[in-house]
Amino acid sequence: MPVDEQPPIPSVWVRPRRQREQPALSRERIVSEAVQLLDTLGIDALSMRSLGTRLGAGATSLYRHVANKDELIELVVDEVCGEMRAADASGPVDWRIAVGERAHSLRSMVLRHPWVALVLGQVGLPYLGPNMTRMSEGMLTLFEAAGFPLPEADQAMKTVIAYVIGMATSEAAYLSLLTRSGRTEQDLAESLRPVAESAAIDHPRLHESQAAQHGKDPRKIREDNFEYGLERVLDGLQARLDGSAVGSDQRP
Repeated sequence: MPVDEQPPIPSVWVRPRRQREQPALSRERIVSEAVQLLDTLGIDALSMRSLGTRLGAGATSLYRHVANKDELIELVVDEVCGEMRAADASGPVDWRIAVGERAHSLRSMVLRHPWVALVLGQVGLPYLGPNMTRMSEGMLTLFEAAGFPLPEADQAMKTVIAYVIGMATSEAAYLSLLTRSGRTEQDLAESLRPVAESAAIDHPRLHESQAAQHGKDPRKIREDNFEYGLERVLDGLQARLDGSAVGSDQRP
């Protein structure tokens, strides 16, 4: 198929932006309002029609700036990614501390906006957004400064991000349940404890593990679990560096 007959790539980042936009209804305003809607009502409430109603405009007006809901999701994901701390490798840094800070920043962003965890699988080309590319550039710079060649720095970055997103997705789902319950995290944990103990009654190791958590702050438990896993991921990357063979066994 000739290049000029190829179907367009479905992403807002590859479509030219309109040069003229209505001052009262810019892409920036649409994205800002969409983030507020998502934070308040969740992903199920998001539609071009509902967003247009909040903006006092018809859905047709929105389509002049955003082609469809998929593009809108790409835009809102990149918008909240702008809240993350950018990695600064302009001077000497401890790469583990710097990467850890960025990992915590990513987790915090997802927990502030739990809907992000639900839509990441719907985002076609998230890495093309300006905020995501800025974060990626900073992370790659850190891993390169640590001693990873660029191809492996990219793999190391993706490994850390995959861990953070996996953990944060589970936490975000739990926190959404917590919000719907109208209870505090400690209250919910205490109310679920008898059920959990009953389910684990024939599983002594699980029962002992649950008993060890009794009375502890559930938020602190979540923090400790995340930190433990992150440190083990970084341990693995550190061991890779300490093996003094980084880059020597790169497969084609």
